[in-house]
Amino acid sequence: MPIAIYHNPNCTTSRDVVRFVAESTLPHTVIPYLETGWTRAQLLGLFAAADVTPREALRVMSSPAESLGLTDPAVTDDELLDAMVRDPILVERPFVCSPNGVRLCRPMQRVLALMERWPNGPWTTTKGTAILDAAGNRLVD
Repeated sequence: MPIAIYHNPNCTTSRDVVRFVAESTLPHTVIPYLETGWTRAQLLGLFAAADVTPREALRVMSSPAESLGLTDPAVTDDELLDAMVRDPILVERPFVCSPNGVRLCRPMQRVLALMERWPNGPWTTTKGTAILDAAGNRLVD
């Protein structure tokens, strides 16, 4: 099973995860979820596999979540899911699915636990965080 990355190309973290996985040469699929959208069943399965709640998966920064009133604690999980299906930008990113599990990869180094091998080091994020040293050893938790 290839790695699946639910990707938003406008997100630096998401782009870093895609680049990291691609440079590992592991088979992978990039799913542009802003274009494809979500189904309720898809979100429920993804969140359950990643052990996150809809509230934990709600994208607040750079999304209309607050203006839509979705950050109010009284908003139910069902209401959040309905909003996420209507407006995919409300889902935090990137989610990564692999044979080793499913995670919301924020920060991006969470993807390391999902991979059988990593790219050659050194490896640094777009924002300058060193992830792997020259020998390919993990530098961050």
